Amino acid sequence: MDSNLTVDPRTAPQQPTMPEADAQDGFVKVRGARENNLHNVDVDVPRDSIVAFTGVSGSGKSSLAFGTIFAEAQRRYFESVAPYARRLIQQGHNPKVEMITGLPPAVALQQRRGTATARSSVGTLTTLSNSLRMLFSRAGSYPEGVSQLDSDAFSPNTAAGACPECHGLGIAHTVTESSLVPDPSLSIQDGAIAAWPGAWQGKNLRDILTHLGYDVDTPWRKLPRKDRDWILFTDEQPVVEVTPQRDRVAKPYKGRFWSAKSYVLHTLADSKSSTMRERVLRFMETGQCPLCGGSGLRPEALAVTFAGKTIAELNALPMSELAAIIRPTTELTGAGTASRAQTSGEGNEVAVAITRDLLSRVTVLLDLGLGYLALGRPTPTLSPGEMQRLRIATQLRSGLFGVIYVLDEPSAGLHPADAEPLLAVLNQLKSSGNSVFVVEHNMDLVRAADWLVDVGPDAGEGGGHILYSGPVAGLAAVQESVTRPFLFPEFAPSPHEPLRSDNASQQAKPRPPKEWLTLHNINRHNLRDVHAEFPLGVLTAVTGVSGSGKSTLVSHVLAEVVGAALHPETPESGNQAAATPQTPDAVGLVSGLHQLDRLVKVDQKPIGRTPRSNLATYTGLFDGVRKEFAATDEARSRGYGAGRFSFNVAGGRCETCQGEGFVSVELLFLPGSYGPCPECHGSRFNPETLEVTYRGCTIAEVLGMTVNAASEFLAELPGVARSLQTLREVGLGYLRLGQPATELSGGEAQRIKLATELQRIQRGHTLYLLDEPTTGLHPADVQLLMAQLHKLVDAGNTVIVVEHEMDVVAGADWVIDLGPGGGDAGGQIMVAGPPTVVAGSSTSRTAPYLTAARGL
Repeated sequence: MDSNLTVDPRTAPQQPTMPEADAQDGFVKVRGARENNLHNVDVDVPRDSIVAFTGVSGSGKSSLAFGTIFAEAQRRYFESVAPYARRLIQQGHNPKVEMITGLPPAVALQQRRGTATARSSVGTLTTLSNSLRMLFSRAGSYPEGVSQLDSDAFSPNTAAGACPECHGLGIAHTVTESSLVPDPSLSIQDGAIAAWPGAWQGKNLRDILTHLGYDVDTPWRKLPRKDRDWILFTDEQPVVEVTPQRDRVAKPYKGRFWSAKSYVLHTLADSKSSTMRERVLRFMETGQCPLCGGSGLRPEALAVTFAGKTIAELNALPMSELAAIIRPTTELTGAGTASRAQTSGEGNEVAVAITRDLLSRVTVLLDLGLGYLALGRPTPTLSPGEMQRLRIATQLRSGLFGVIYVLDEPSAGLHPADAEPLLAVLNQLKSSGNSVFVVEHNMDLVRAADWLVDVGPDAGEGGGHILYSGPVAGLAAVQESVTRPFLFPEFAPSPHEPLRSDNASQQAKPRPPKEWLTLHNINRHNLRDVHAEFPLGVLTAVTGVSGSGKSTLVSHVLAEVVGAALHPETPESGNQAAATPQTPDAVGLVSGLHQLDRLVKVDQKPIGRTPRSNLATYTGLFDGVRKEFAATDEARSRGYGAGRFSFNVAGGRCETCQGEGFVSVELLFLPGSYGPCPECHGSRFNPETLEVTYRGCTIAEVLGMTVNAASEFLAELPGVARSLQTLREVGLGYLRLGQPATELSGGEAQRIKLATELQRIQRGHTLYLLDEPTTGLHPADVQLLMAQLHKLVDAGNTVIVVEHEMDVVAGADWVIDLGPGGGDAGGQIMVAGPPTVVAGSSTSRTAPYLTAARGL
């Protein structure tokens, strides 16, 4: 192929020349792609290969791989579906492209967080639960005289199998004397029954008790047990005539008594006030259902065993242990099968067949480094990377041939040690006769690809060009590529050094800790009696293989401990005694909390779930823009205030689309779709509002500007300019101010949150917790992010990141490495110290990869 590829990326041709045979066969040929920021690009991508799409965040690589190639494949498939059936399928958009040839069917595996339902689990997601339930139904050991159960009886999600007490959830909400009466030294008159309502309703219940002959002035703990139980738990609701106590003017009335338990349950079930429901929830205790032990299953199903264990016990085991338990059954043949079949159904031919299929499917998950997960693990607790690998494993078993798999960063959330088996799985998909297209930032994975498509050179309007399309080695000749120096270290301008902000750029050594925050005896998930010391005033990276306990330690336990200390519960006046800061049950002694004033968690959750939320509204810069428009002479003469320039309230917005900018179009026998509002044409505002301009631009035109463009246009507004500058510093200059939150990736949302923090005046003594902040970032963007994290530390704050990117770990001041494995094989702190100390550890699985990073 032609290696002379240093031509201007904005001119054609934009891919290497190929022999005529290759141009005709074996390639997906894209012509005139204009999706999002793609500049009418042409590119040829080989089938039956692993193809990596690279480029900085916002360069257009996802627009090419997902928005164009996959979207067109999906559109063509839906064209073959009957119009009526098409209405029932959630369809994508029609991509802006002139022509694509050589395009097979495609399957997209994108980054998605776990489904927010307690009934979705690893087992249901992978359908492994179906096989396990069938195994217990057809080959389990039943108690003597018990009839065989259907497979549905072993599922907590069916009427046949769900526990009647907790309805299959495994969780029971109960009330106890201690939860209803937090301070037994108080009398009823003084508010001992905190769960009761306040104000007049509470007084009414106390007056009823007095008329029923109960003592309301004696401390609660001194009342007879019989009286206490009746007042708290009775289902009786006697009605008595009450003369209000200490109120001689009020007339008698008929009052109905409610026990504290009845009042709490009634409020939860019937109250339309979320505030009231949240209040009474504080007086309930949540724990395992006492009937099913948390399994969600009926007793009949829990009486059946396989290999001496119930289905609930097998669901709770890591899949690596599950595989070890069922493996002996898979090896039974002939006489062995017959001998075991004499005592139970576990050795019959059905058992052998089911366990062999189950083991083969579990083995795929073990190969992907997911052996630490249990089938019963709820999907909301899974990371996007774990969810995607589970879907990849499911596809491996599908047996599809000739399909294009389009994957969104399959290495996201993976420790380098876990990324190695992932490549083997991708190769297995390819060897099965499929094409694998990956949008990827992991340079190790990119190096192992067969073909590389580099998009850029920059983000937003500065991107959208094909810089290179060809074998990986050929990118070395493309000087315009931002990816080149990270893929080929010999082209890096200088040896990588940890990036610091200007004040710390000369520091050659890690910062020394100022103080320490120490947590003793941590017990949560796979953390067992862990003693963790977090240095304050520095940047700390928490590392370890997937499932080792990093997120549990930082995002859950540490966040809860600090949050409880900084924001102790404040009780409602008159309802309970003054609350004291409570340390979460998972932790013993805690020291060093007094040195922190504030806690900020910067996660990848969306900044909003509707198009009404966007970058400008979330950061607050839109407030400054609206005030400036309201201060113009035209706006003042018309009496327009700042609210006139908001698309979220009536007045200035377009009422046809309610400020959305688009309307839903319903088509008979065809799927509904969205189109620009016919009244405002997508501007969101009414004509009168758009008649007001600032420096020649309407409010809608300002929202349509990118951060980079707006920085110049709004440079005279100090507060707005500061917000825009911080957005640029974290690499988001390509985003439009009015870009809906629903169009932002998790990584973009996280950086917007970080920029929002950076624009605030730094007072120091804040603890920032970030969970994998480099997810979705090109190595060049990672450098920008690191500079901002170091700036936070320079201001006197503490930053703790859960991270797999070794360049980030090498640039930290302190490293805490967990392991040695995932699940029950993890949960220990293997080594802690500066990066050079961790790199020299002989027990850490992170050490060899950290040693290779930046020459440590």
